[in-house]
Amino acid sequence: MKCRKFNFEKDAIIDFINLPKRIYNKNTNMENPKQMRELLLNNHTLSKYFQLDKFLIYDNNDVVGRFCITTYKDDMTAYIGFIEFVNNKKIANFLFEKAYDFVKEKGYKKIVGPVDASFWIKYRLKINLFDCIPYTGEPYNRDYYFKFFVDNKYKVVEHYTSNAFNVIDKFDHNEKIENRYKEFNERGYKIISPKIKNFDNLIDELYCLIIDLYSDFPTFKLVSAKDFKELFKSYKYIINTEMIKMAYYKQKAVGFFVSIPNYYNEVYHIGLSNIFKILKLKRKPKEYIMLYMGVDRAHRGLGKALLGAIVEELKNIGLPSIGALIRDGKITNTYGREIVYKQYEYVLMECDIGD
Repeated sequence: MKCRKFNFEKDAIIDFINLPKRIYNKNTNMENPKQMRELLLNNHTLSKYFQLDKFLIYDNNDVVGRFCITTYKDDMTAYIGFIEFVNNKKIANFLFEKAYDFVKEKGYKKIVGPVDASFWIKYRLKINLFDCIPYTGEPYNRDYYFKFFVDNKYKVVEHYTSNAFNVIDKFDHNEKIENRYKEFNERGYKIISPKIKNFDNLIDELYCLIIDLYSDFPTFKLVSAKDFKELFKSYKYIINTEMIKMAYYKQKAVGFFVSIPNYYNEVYHIGLSNIFKILKLKRKPKEYIMLYMGVDRAHRGLGKALLGAIVEELKNIGLPSIGALIRDGKITNTYGREIVYKQYEYVLMECDIGD
């Protein structure tokens, strides 16, 4: 076995991008090859923010594993990501050993992962419900990954859940949520769905709120408003605006709720073969993924009012939903518990570097 560190060599980039095709089937491969190529070539919107060191694991000239180590200036933590490997103890241990040795040699204090280069791209490790087809935005991996992280002295430092909700009956009523929605309306708050023609303004408002509200999340790194816009510009073509809610108080954006149809992995492999599937799912979704929610800290209680607005939309369209990737301890993890029928789990792992 050998570990190859590479830069921009064409054959290595091809090997790196092709490995997930061996490990996953067409329904579970959640990697966007175009985005991956941009990152490997240092051409991604966010590439200027970090150093990406890239590695391939070979066994008898066959690619059997890969990983990247991401580092940031003035941060003594290294981040392991884009990690994929076949189900083999010897190979997994060799991969983790090479990652550890590289990080230790560079003088970093610990390794955190999985983090695919950035908070803004993908992070977290899935640990249950592997019989379910991955939903859009889900950090997906093989079921044996968690065991090999633990075997190589990684410990869980953060835990997240995604709550799957049944269809809400039109005649069901949650008095607390409905009263909260009514209360905030009476206090002068406006909760609306934005117009698609105002998409650029929506992204500006979301940037200001998200940068403030998510700044205490593990792995969070600040990006510019321009780069944030570039990252999220494609959302214009996949959102249905009735499932986006913005809350305003005295004409200032103070809360948001962002949901998208579940496109599964279709949006990561866009081409002529699946463009019609994407358009069909946008027009007639089977399920909604509630990706982002946040409320300005000065407006406590507004979260339930925002939820009330989304609940009414879900009642009207009669579709199930998933409240995605909620960090333990957040109040949003308690919303709608009575209609949760399954709960996905994810973790963030950490390995200390010894002397």
